[in-house]
Amino acid sequence: MTDAKPLTYKTLNGLSEKQLAEHHDVLYAGYVKKTDEIREKLKTVDLTKANGTYSDLRELKLEEGFAVNGVRLHEGYFAALGGNGGKPQGDLLKMIEHDFGSYEKWEAEFKALGLCARGWVVLAFDWEDMKLHNYICDVHNHGGIWSCSPVLILDVYEHAYFLDYGTKRKDYIDVFMKNVNWKNPETFVQNMRLMEGRKAAGH
Repeated sequence: MTDAKPLTYKTLNGLSEKQLAEHHDVLYAGYVKKTDEIREKLKTVDLTKANGTYSDLRELKLEEGFAVNGVRLHEGYFAALGGNGGKPQGDLLKMIEHDFGSYEKWEAEFKALGLCARGWVVLAFDWEDMKLHNYICDVHNHGGIWSCSPVLILDVYEHAYFLDYGTKRKDYIDVFMKNVNWKNPETFVQNMRLMEGRKAAGH
């Protein structure tokens, strides 16, 4: 059985303990359990009945993608919180300024996309063009871009904020930005730079 990753905080500035507990302990933990359940059933699924219109194999693999992305996106979201917001530092800030024109332009687009998306906003690094992009994802297994690594993840499903903010999504997005923990994104960029250096050196 896979264990859900624990939260490193109980409350945040503007997000209550009840809101975070319902989101983490019920919704996220549910995706972890369903991932295990689906993968257990895949061990005995009848491959001879595979069919594109309907088959147990097709349905299980579709829902595996939904459940696994539900786990990964939520883990990225919870890891993105627990900080003091503001601007990132070092190479990450330089990359944002280079790829978006300024930190302020990036933040304005990221927050606006939070009002457009039906599920997720993801700041991602694209390994093909070696740039940062903001992407939206309406459903866990729809909208992901191949060859990209998530850097910062915002959950805009109503369950992420409704207990505290009702329909005031804009207020919730502002609170999210005030609680961003840039440590993990900054570490990702540092590791990426190390990988680039090793590749350039022929390692």
